[in-house]
Parts: sequence; structure tokens; C-alpha cells
Amino acid sequence: MSTEPDYNSLDPDEKTNRLLAIGSVAVGVLSLCGALLPICGAAGSLAGIGLGIWGLRSDSRRTAQVGISVCIIGLLTSILYGLLSFLSKP
Repeated sequence: MSTEPDYNSLDPDEKTNRLLAIGSVAVGVLSLCGALLPICGAAGSLAGIGLGIWGLRSDSRRTAQVGISVCIIGLLTSILYGLLSFLSKP
């Protein structure tokens, strides 16, 4: 017996919210990579946080919480890297 739910029988809103939760994690990982360009990393992080907040309405709350956490780390990294870049210029 499989523990996987039948995704075809899910409510369309639940499918969308589940995809938003997964998208939050994906955007969070990309924002960590984009943190070397602080504007890109910060913008991606903010978008991922928004996706995660919308994804919290799904059954995949844990996935959305992980996505929000990764996005917050990406946002803080972008801010820190931006500050260090700004302060290190002569």
C-alpha cells in the first residue's frame, strides 16, 4: 500500500497551495545562490516568503515552513553581503 495521496483527486486549491509550498523551497534555494547579487537574492527571498505564506494554507505546511526558513536565510545573507560590499569600498 502506498502512502502517497492521489493527486488527481485533490481539490484544485489544495494542488495550487501545495505547489506554492514547493515553489517556496525552490525559490529559497535559488535566492541563496543569488545572494552574491544582493538585489537578486533579496527579491527572490521576498518572493519565496510570499509563496511560503500562501503555501501555509495547504496540507504541506511543513514544506512551506521550510521554504520560508530558507528564504529568510537567503534574505539575511543578501543583506549581509550587500552591507559588506558597500562598507568595503574605498
